[in-house]
Amino acid sequence: MLRTGLLAAARSPRVRRVVETAAPTRPLVRRFVAGTDATAALAAARELRGKGVRVSLDHLGEHVTSAEHAGSAVSAYREVLSGLAAEGLADRAEVSVKLSALGQALPVDGEKIALEHARRICAAAAQAGTAVTLDMEDHTTVDSTLRVLAALRVDFPRTGAVLQAQLRRTEGDCRDLAREGSRVRLCKGAYAPPASVAFPRPSEVDRSFARCLGVLMAGSGYPMVASHDPWMVRLTGQLAARNGRGATEYEHQMLYGVRPDEQLRLAAEGRRVRVYVPYGQEWYGYFVRRLAERPANVAFFARSLLSRG
Repeated sequence: MLRTGLLAAARSPRVRRVVETAAPTRPLVRRFVAGTDATAALAAARELRGKGVRVSLDHLGEHVTSAEHAGSAVSAYREVLSGLAAEGLADRAEVSVKLSALGQALPVDGEKIALEHARRICAAAAQAGTAVTLDMEDHTTVDSTLRVLAALRVDFPRTGAVLQAQLRRTEGDCRDLAREGSRVRLCKGAYAPPASVAFPRPSEVDRSFARCLGVLMAGSGYPMVASHDPWMVRLTGQLAARNGRGATEYEHQMLYGVRPDEQLRLAAEGRRVRVYVPYGQEWYGYFVRRLAERPANVAFFARSLLSRG
């Protein structure tokens, strides 16, 4: 119920206005979002690299409603990729891209527009010496996103995929993508799909995650395991050992501001760790989804809203 309410708040313009102007929420926002521009994103990348951690930079924005905004997202990614190359950070950094920020939902030729914009970002990433991972969004976009992924991989084979364990279809998608050279990030999922397409109970999602992880670890691709759950972290190590995977043949991924001590502990053990670092002006939707995943922050958030009343 609480998670559903928070995800509904992510779509409310009124709640958004209150949160964006509430000074008490800013420290919590800074915990999960690196800043509002490329300068802040690059600073976070430098800091994390100094701690032995890799990064995936995400310029926040989704569900754009104009071709102009979609083009602006491309420019933002090209800017940060240029910065990564100039500062010698590209060997430890990639970018994550939401196709809905590139025009996927536009009413005419949305998927085609998003694909062409994604091609430009992939080309900039290749020139910088790194790669792109396509974020997965609402369940209604999965087929479109996988079509775009397949098209991009023709010219940019390192383009990564994201699959959500909460969806009933994902184990099959893992089998399709667990092949040589395929980079796949497995996460639980931060959206609220209907029970007809998703597992409704957390315990079912956990079991799905474990099954999907087993498929990816047994395959010939490169698993990117996006979980903060201590049990999933342990299972990742166990499955890697069982399948003869060395420390460079998979990676852990965690969110900026979430369990930072665990990120450093895993890196100190010699494991590959990548932190998902969001930045940009359009932070609201991402921020509320993080709250939905971490109920301990909800009381602080609620007090901040009430103080505005």
